[in-house]
Amino acid sequence: MSETRQPELHVNEEPRNDFIDVGVGFAVSTGIFFLIAIIATILSVISQ
Repeated sequence: MSETRQPELHVNEEPRNDFIDVGVGFAVSTGIFFLIAIIATILSVISQ
């Protein structure tokens, strides 16, 4: 295991599910933008 250039010897210690990571990131971003839009709408209605 001293040869670092052999990809078949590399052990993946933390396998990730990229599709779930992208989905969670998209959902969190959408939620934050939605929350900002709601706050902006409330402030707009209050200021009138």
